[in-house]
Amino acid sequence: MRRVFTALAALSIAASVLPVAAEAQMSQRQRGGQQRPASGEQAAPSRAPRIAPLRRRANAGPCPYVKILYEAARYVELEGGRAAISNVGYTGEIEGISSDCVYREADPIRVDMNVLFNLGRGPQATGDQRTYRYWIAVTERNNAILSKEYFDLPVNFAGQQTASVNEERTIVIPRAGVDTSGGNFEILVGFDVTPEMAEFNRSGSRFRVNAGATPAAPAPAAAPSE
Repeated sequence: MRRVFTALAALSIAASVLPVAAEAQMSQRQRGGQQRPASGEQAAPSRAPRIAPLRRRANAGPCPYVKILYEAARYVELEGGRAAISNVGYTGEIEGISSDCVYREADPIRVDMNVLFNLGRGPQATGDQRTYRYWIAVTERNNAILSKEYFDLPVNFAGQQTASVNEERTIVIPRAGVDTSGGNFEILVGFDVTPEMAEFNRSGSRFRVNAGATPAAPAPAAAPSE
């Protein structure tokens, strides 16, 4: 009987010692990263915590279509209405658009846009500064215009013939309900042009934004040899 009690006591002591030993080993491992290396040894480089990026929640549906209206994609001032390089005043072209949207549940659709403009000035331009005007319209896809907003685009050419400007805009489209998809809408962007400018664009005629650059003077002819 005494041997049985002795064996039980030994097991009890072992059971209480093992967690303490494990905890001591864990503490030593944790402290190991904080201990200074012995002389002649190099410290192991510290590692940045590896944090997985947050996953973006999916929208409730697709984003609206964002397009540049062809007949308003360019802005060309022509003195006297005659299409000639010598008559070009200020010019502009909407080079491209990048956009993204977000909406969930019954929230309105928020569309963030970045519009790139390339501007120029020709022989008839009267100065370094010009304020262009453009618009952004929201329509039911291939249907009626729901809203249209105008924006000013001030440009300083600073003595140059051309300039590029990035415009950031946010458009908010209300939704009738949770089942209204962004694919039902279309966003159009264009310059505020005159009917003559729109017709010039529709015809396919064009001047580049640097059309007004002064051409290099021709080299003088060599004197004839005697």
